[in-house]
This record gives sequence, C-alpha cells and structure tokens, in this order.
Amino acid sequence: MMRGMFATISALRVHQVMLDVTANDIANVNTIGYKAERTSFKDALSQLQKGASAPSTTLGGTNAAQVGLGVQLNGIDNLMQSGAIQSTGNALDCAIQGDGMFRVTDDPSGFGNILYTRAGNFSRDANGDLVTPEGYYVVGFTVDSAGAPTTTQTTINIPAGTKSVTIGQDGLVTTVDSAGVVSQVAAISLAKFPNDQGLERVSGNKFRASNNSGPETAATAGTNGLGFITPGSVEMSNVDLAQEFTNMITAQRGFQANSRIISTADEMLQELVNLKH
Repeated sequence: MMRGMFATISALRVHQVMLDVTANDIANVNTIGYKAERTSFKDALSQLQKGASAPSTTLGGTNAAQVGLGVQLNGIDNLMQSGAIQSTGNALDCAIQGDGMFRVTDDPSGFGNILYTRAGNFSRDANGDLVTPEGYYVVGFTVDSAGAPTTTQTTINIPAGTKSVTIGQDGLVTTVDSAGVVSQVAAISLAKFPNDQGLERVSGNKFRASNNSGPETAATAGTNGLGFITPGSVEMSNVDLAQEFTNMITAQRGFQANSRIISTADEMLQELVNLKH
C-alpha cells in the first residue's frame, strides 16, 4: 500500500505539470506567433517480484512479475506547426509561409545574441530601425548596388523622409522617398535549424538555439528551403483550443483518479491499524 501511495504521488506531480503546460497554451491562444507545447509521460522503475525462468524438459517458462513504481515526466515538446495567417494591413507586419524564423537581436553592433521568433508584428523606432514590440532589432542582410542581398548582417533602417515602405516575398525592404526615389535598404533574414523542436523558449515569445537544435542556417526568404514572407500579415498562435480543453479534462481526471487511490490506500492502512481492536 505504501508503494502504491508513492507511485500515486509521482502521478499527481506529473499531472500537475500537464495542467500547467495546458494552462500556458490556453493563456497564449491569441499570442502572435506562439507555438503550443505537448506533455508526455513515461513509467518509472519497476520492482522485480519474481524473475523470468526458461523452459525446461518438464515445465514451460514463466514470465517475470514486476510492480511499477510510478510515472515520470518524459518530455515537454514544442509543436512548431504554422498558425493561421491573419491580414493586418500594416505594411511592416510580416508572416512566414513555410519553414524559418525571424532573427532578432539586442546587440545591433556585434550581432552576438541572435534570438528567433515567428511573431512578425514589427514597427519603426525613433531612429527608423525595424524592431519588435520589445525593441529587439530585426536582423537582415545588406544589399549590393544591384539590390541583391549579400551575406553581411545589418539592422534594417528606414531613412527619415521615407514616403512608403514595401516588403517583398523575398524579404527585400524597398522604400520610396518624398522625391519618388526608390531604394532597397536591406533584406530580412530568416533562419532554420536541423531540429527546430530543440529550440529553447525565452521570454517575449522568442527562442534561442540549444545544443540539440543544431546551428542555424541563415538566408533570405525563398532560399535554402526557407519559406516566403507574406507582408501585411501576422501568424497567429497555433494553439488548438479543442485539443487543449481535452488535455485539461484528461489532466483533471488523472489527478482525481490518483487522489482516490491515496484515499483508498489510507483507508486500507486504517483497517490494518484497527485490527488490534
């Protein structure tokens, strides 16, 4: 009975984690570019009651008898499927159709801290730089005299006096000034990873590379297997509310069932204590 109670305690813990993950997904159902998570369990160690025996000339073999010792958290996986594309009409908003993530940084001079996001709700700051709502600079590539992207990283600055800005499917940022002069200022860069589910989440709906994500492959949209950019739109959260409510009910019922086991084991122990009477 004590063994069963300890197994149940482990189940209560992991079901609480499952509910925590589900609650976070539901909380971010309207977060732009948010990626949902999935919880999985695995069984814990098993105690061997009787070992397996091989068949003999007189008796057949017997299987081992084992009692499980509870459950463990197997993993919390990132679900990186694309969310729905929503049109906003804002010329600086961008959504990615296909693979890839936007590259942003808080180190615009050395580009030593690159983070990644699918949230493309960008804007201009007071200096004309293209930034995220938190102020992270959008990282792009410079363009040559012919308007073709290079491999040199840069922030994307929209000069003062610009009359209009357009972003192409390839991420090329084109401006038109008050005199009608058309210029290509930079190209938005995207990145993909050998294992994008291995990315680590950081605050502000961003990710960073980890040991298991592999190194980034950075390029412009539409090249190296990267998706295309849809300007004037953003990618919404990929949270499936129907699935999340199902997960919530599953976590609740699992927690309730394991709580009942503790109550039952406690009653059985109480019966043992009362035997002396």
